Amino acid sequence: MPTVLAFDVYGTLIDTHGVVVKLQEFIGDKADAFSRSWREKQLEYSFRRGLMRTYTTFGVCTSQALDYTDAYLDTALTAEQKAALLAEYRVLPAFADVTASLERLKADGYALYAFSNGTADAVETLLATAGIRDLFDGVVSVDDRQTFKPNPDVYQHLLDTTAAVASETWLISSNPFDVIGAASHGLNSAWVRRSDKAIFDPWGIAPTLTISSLRELADGIGGL
Repeated sequence: MPTVLAFDVYGTLIDTHGVVVKLQEFIGDKADAFSRSWREKQLEYSFRRGLMRTYTTFGVCTSQALDYTDAYLDTALTAEQKAALLAEYRVLPAFADVTASLERLKADGYALYAFSNGTADAVETLLATAGIRDLFDGVVSVDDRQTFKPNPDVYQHLLDTTAAVASETWLISSNPFDVIGAASHGLNSAWVRRSDKAIFDPWGIAPTLTISSLRELADGIGGL
């Protein structure tokens, strides 16, 4: 059975800050700050929903985080502008290192899965728009378990869905909370440290592998 590589989608394969261009049209030089706040609040809302066991989809978390950030930064977006931003979020671009890296891993015989907080429909749309859907064996969504990463239930759902064992499965993510969640459930983990300013949480739980680009993943796994 091939080794399973499960890729986080938002922030790992897909650039969530790709929405900045559209934001610049609406709010000018506040766009970068808005994008960062929106992403942080989106994740915070998913964590809170998971803890409270009041599940709603990641799309709803995204929409509510947009409303919060608009109020927080006093940007006074119109309903039409918010709708345009949410539409943009469904077709965000992939990072430049994604396609070639996935193609190599696929050729090397790994089983590739997209593993996301997003609904399957949203993830399918993102991957298709980015032109990388055919490189994946499947999409695994936390929506099936009505909770969010890093709940251990969703990592077990990944293993159950792929018929894999933890010791032969890798979680690849740029999000430290996701890497720690997977490692705590016994999976191998690769942290994609896309910025030299990124800090890994000092919890005493380290990723199996740290890389600065997905281009390093094949050699990194093969060298262990």
